[in-house]
Amino acid sequence: MYTLRATTRFQKTAAKFFAQHPDLEARFVLVAELLRQDPHHPTLKLHPLKGTHAGLHAVRLTYSYRVTLVLVVTQKTVTLIDIGSHNDVY
Repeated sequence: MYTLRATTRFQKTAAKFFAQHPDLEARFVLVAELLRQDPHHPTLKLHPLKGTHAGLHAVRLTYSYRVTLVLVVTQKTVTLIDIGSHNDVY
């Protein structure tokens, strides 16, 4: 089981994001639970980012929306960094 943490940035962005997209809150709860259980679960589509976001990973909330995160496997920690549309997050 992994520990899920959220940065202050994520908390602020998520509050705005879910105010605009309340229908995605239930989906996020499912994604968060999968991240706690196994961040490498195939349905999350976990992938490393490149360029200015090197060192970060992203998972799919929906086809259009992503959650960026730092995955520390040795400490079993997942830190949520950002949430938003593909263009907003990247």
